[in-house]
Amino acid sequence: MLHNLSVLVPALLKGALITIQVTVISLGLGFLGGVLLAVIRVYGGKIPSILAAAYSMVIRATPLLLTVLILYFVITGIVDLPPFWAGSLALAIGSSAYQSEIFRGAIQSVSSGQMLAARSIGMSRIQAIYHIILPQAIRNAVAPWSNEAAIILKDSSLVYVLGVPEILRQAQYFSARTYEPFLAFGSAAFLYFIMTFAANRGLDRLEKKLEIPGLIMESQ
Repeated sequence: MLHNLSVLVPALLKGALITIQVTVISLGLGFLGGVLLAVIRVYGGKIPSILAAAYSMVIRATPLLLTVLILYFVITGIVDLPPFWAGSLALAIGSSAYQSEIFRGAIQSVSSGQMLAARSIGMSRIQAIYHIILPQAIRNAVAPWSNEAAIILKDSSLVYVLGVPEILRQAQYFSARTYEPFLAFGSAAFLYFIMTFAANRGLDRLEKKLEIPGLIMESQ
């Protein structure tokens, strides 16, 4: 038992590093895409807003595993994309749709008077969005965004199907060698719990740090 653990733990930690990399890349790219889509939804005009909403709806209606498989097996037929990046980009595409809804709500929670005030002092629409609206909206979005972060951390296990050696794949390797699936997958589940718990606690602290005391945002 101790010998098996001495083999399993380093393997899972190695997989955890890859899991973290996939999660950070997916969340980071999803954040950029989500904020852009949210701004388009709120300030982009009728046609761009409809297109952004359609993108969000289609992606959210598509199983994430299917997105992973499509991106890898279809796109890699055109572009040489390693499994790690194919999986990370697929997760980012899925996350961008969900994050766009988070940030759209956060942007709409900022009083419309903020935009009017910014324009009245000579700011352009883009400057007002970048300097006034988004900083407040991102603060408002930390709580729901932390839930998305936890979801992506767990969904990173989907890159297992592409052969990426993250936590679940490392557990599967160990189980195949030792015929101890409960130890392998039970340990993987515990590691996912620890990582998710730590991420949530860290984001909770960030949310409290970014709170603006006494400030109440009005809905547009």
